[in-house]
Amino acid sequence: MSLKDVLWFDPRRIFIDGEWRNAAGGQTIDVENPSTGEVIGAIARGSSADVDAAVRAAQKAMDGEWGRMTATERGRILMKMSAIVLERADDLAMIEALDVGKPLHQSKNDSRALARYLEFYAGAADKLFGTTIPYQNGFTVYTLREPHGVAGIIIPWNYPMQILGRGVGAALAAGNACVLKPAEDASLSSLAFAEIAREAGVPAGAVNVVTGLGTEAGAVLSEHPGIHHISFTGSVGTGMRIQAAAARNVVPVTLELGGKSPHIVFDDCDLDKAMPTLVGACMQNAGQTCSAASRVLVQRGVYEEVKRRMAEIYRGLEAGPAVGSHALGPLVSRKQKQLVSSFIDIGRKELTVAAEGVIRDDASDAGNYVPPVLFADVSPDHKLAQEEIFGPVQVLIPFEDEDEALKIANGTEYGLVAGVWTKDGGRQMRMARKLEVGQVFINNYGAGGGIELPFGGVGKSGHGREKGFEALYGFTRVKTVTASHG
Repeated sequence: MSLKDVLWFDPRRIFIDGEWRNAAGGQTIDVENPSTGEVIGAIARGSSADVDAAVRAAQKAMDGEWGRMTATERGRILMKMSAIVLERADDLAMIEALDVGKPLHQSKNDSRALARYLEFYAGAADKLFGTTIPYQNGFTVYTLREPHGVAGIIIPWNYPMQILGRGVGAALAAGNACVLKPAEDASLSSLAFAEIAREAGVPAGAVNVVTGLGTEAGAVLSEHPGIHHISFTGSVGTGMRIQAAAARNVVPVTLELGGKSPHIVFDDCDLDKAMPTLVGACMQNAGQTCSAASRVLVQRGVYEEVKRRMAEIYRGLEAGPAVGSHALGPLVSRKQKQLVSSFIDIGRKELTVAAEGVIRDDASDAGNYVPPVLFADVSPDHKLAQEEIFGPVQVLIPFEDEDEALKIANGTEYGLVAGVWTKDGGRQMRMARKLEVGQVFINNYGAGGGIELPFGGVGKSGHGREKGFEALYGFTRVKTVTASHG
């Protein structure tokens, strides 16, 4: 199937003020299929002029129809968007598979997750309550939650549909207007979302999508004086630059950055239950996941058994074309393939390869494939145990007891997610409290995507929270009203 068979919009245009238009500079960026390396289309290369037009359109929407809408009306529009996403779920999944290289069964999950985000925030839109505050006699004090105004939302290439859903969905539910800048490597589903917003009756200017290079359109958006809040998901380095740019306008920023998340497996773990998740939590999306459990810390009593079982699973893993819906697809780009391959090369020279999967024979030599690799007996301070690889690579690290497990788990600059595998209830609670991360999963990992579960990190994994009601709070500002009535 070709891309043109599933597109119902022109991806060479950007979406501003409810209309499709050419980029001001008239330039485009090629879209490559990661599975084959072939150019399958093009997107607009937006510039500062396009970003400025989008921000002005968003502000006009805030001053006009969108800003006057009640929370109930906003919720109904979001529900319409969710329904359209479900109607077009298969097309959206194919677009994502061709654009990002995500296996088709995973991209189908992503399209359904986008619908669920919109559904969740549709129901939450009219439930953002203020509070009343006991105060001095003769006063009534209450708080209001109000939208920031124009939200700049910059998303990465690994989960475009899910991340735009949790960002734009929450921002709209809270009453903000949005300017969305998708990654240049994965813009098609964001453009599809713009057309869905138009079909659902979102007022002009409430949703704007500007495609282009991060160093151009993204940089301009992060420093634009008309932006009132920025939500960014991506690399640590880019997040730091965005935060610095936003600081010049004293604009709040939500950052969801990298991770080096651990599974912590104790001797009393139910290995039959844990084993598929120990591998799957890293292999999902070929390891291109910020919360990927790329470190597996195992207590010595079960270390050899865990290594044996994981190695057996790895030997059965295959990387192949995304439309074939294999366990792993290609990486998103040649640049990402080179980066991950460099980590694997270091591991092969310095570490023990416990097992690896294969690249299927039907995978194109021009595709961005790397084999999944499991390294064993890795020192906690090794490069592969410290740095985010963003590929299908896991390391096994032995430990003796709880204290050592915590020291290793907390011993990176990241703090996003951790998994704890033990039947001991007291240990579960001790580990959950002492792990320096934003999410802890006990005897599970990921919780099925967790639309409702606040998500974010500490340290260089970022700050602020996405998903659930916490995301809504982040997209609002609190106003305190004090009334004197004698």
